[in-house]
Amino acid sequence: MTMVRTPPPLPVRDKAAAHALSPMLNRLAEERATGVLVREHGTLHLAEGRVVHAESPLAPGLDVLLTAHGTLATAAWQRAAAAAEGPLRAAELLLESGLLPAGALELCHLDALYDAGYFALAPSSTPGRFHYDGAPRTGPLPSVPVVALERETLRRRLQLHRLWPDPAADTAPLIRADAGPAPAAPARPARRAPVAPRQRAVLDRVDGTRTAADIARELGRQAFHTLVDVRRLAAAGHLRPLAPAVPVPGAPPPTAPEQARNLPPPLPPVTDPDIALLKRLRDALEAL
Repeated sequence: MTMVRTPPPLPVRDKAAAHALSPMLNRLAEERATGVLVREHGTLHLAEGRVVHAESPLAPGLDVLLTAHGTLATAAWQRAAAAAEGPLRAAELLLESGLLPAGALELCHLDALYDAGYFALAPSSTPGRFHYDGAPRTGPLPSVPVVALERETLRRRLQLHRLWPDPAADTAPLIRADAGPAPAAPARPARRAPVAPRQRAVLDRVDGTRTAADIARELGRQAFHTLVDVRRLAAAGHLRPLAPAVPVPGAPPPTAPEQARNLPPPLPPVTDPDIALLKRLRDALEAL
């Protein structure tokens, strides 16, 4: 009698993972991987499947958040950065030397992690790459589970969409709305709302060359909080993204300083199907 071996059933991924912001990141979390995930708009550093650090060209780094408002002297950070490999180790050296209180460092570290993580998990036109690193991490700074970073990223994405659905102002140079004819855009209210003091600090730096990321670094604020102010100002009719120059046929290519600045690729807009998917993902994450 011939025995027929039944093949094992195919693994079934749960619904939350199937609609995850980054399926690759979720797989790395499941296997408790250690290393660096490089994505189009930022990088995520993992240790045993948890996020320990995040970086993005669209978000101020830990050094900016620590030094902008006097928590740490700039010279102290520079010395630690010169003696350490990477910002995370520099922060740990400052903690070990007693130059930073543990609470202040942990708060700034988590602020920087969630801030850069928001951009790192933005929709991408290129596949991510993961570089494994078997070295164990025993540092004192807290890490966060992938599901927590995804949940917070989702909440922030929905919040920005509700404030003002056009994401063009997130990455483009910003200009005051009364600086010239505005391009076609979603309808703004006829009467402009008053500008709050926090938003005034952002608006005062809008000059046609600075982006939201530039303004966040100058103010020493998290980039996401700056985007909230930018979108509110856009919704109130106070600012708009600078429209790209239309090339003239036959004209020579622009030369520096006329060339466009080396800006990161713009984040894609959030469409109605995206919103429906994000809401399903939010419900799935909250059910975990």
